[in-house]
Amino acid sequence: MIKKRYLAIILVILIIAVYGFVTLNQSVHQEQTVVNNTSAITRELIGNDSTGSVEVIKNIGNPNGTRIAYVVGVHPLENDTHQTLLKLLPEMNDLNHCYDIYVINVDLNLSQYGQLYPDDEPGRAEGQDLAYKYVYPAIVNGSYKLAVDVHAHGGAYYSDTFVFSPVDGSAGEKYGRDVSNHTQNVSYYNPYQTTSGPYLTIPLNQNGVPAFYFEENSFYDQNIKDSHMLELINAVDNLKI
Repeated sequence: MIKKRYLAIILVILIIAVYGFVTLNQSVHQEQTVVNNTSAITRELIGNDSTGSVEVIKNIGNPNGTRIAYVVGVHPLENDTHQTLLKLLPEMNDLNHCYDIYVINVDLNLSQYGQLYPDDEPGRAEGQDLAYKYVYPAIVNGSYKLAVDVHAHGGAYYSDTFVFSPVDGSAGEKYGRDVSNHTQNVSYYNPYQTTSGPYLTIPLNQNGVPAFYFEENSFYDQNIKDSHMLELINAVDNLKI
């Protein structure tokens, strides 16, 4: 009788242990599934023609956060600053918002980066056209709360590293000024002239998506470009949108 009682107790303990192990295993598996889903960054082609193509890198950061778009490649000779964003943003952790990066690839034999000329520089018009044809409709119809167009310059402006919106009084200007106010090295400076504005940032501001530029001096050392880009990324990520 005593042996049967011990056997019954042992059986109950084994059942409880097995149930606990299965439950724990399911819990761990579910947690891992959630983590994997939050880091599912994808890259897809959204358009191409005889002048080039446009891709989008999606779901960087917090998938449940506010959706913000970055754009690189509108002016292809400014490639170093574009690559800086592409290098840094997808590797960052604990972001508040969710980011998509639109990458414009102009299919031209471009001259050496750093020889930044006026509006006749190779690929400039093609990049702007690709932005208007593919990027603008994707952003304006994509539930984005903000768009940041990343550029570089060859020292032509009074400010080296700055943000600005080409639409005065817009929400894009407000967010740009907020970013500048929360950084040490990114000023707000309006050059009052931009050739790419009508192809992206102006129509976005006019159609419900606040947008501003980020401009960097192309001749800075890469470590400085990295630090300035991190300032931009962190300031944008802390915006209350």
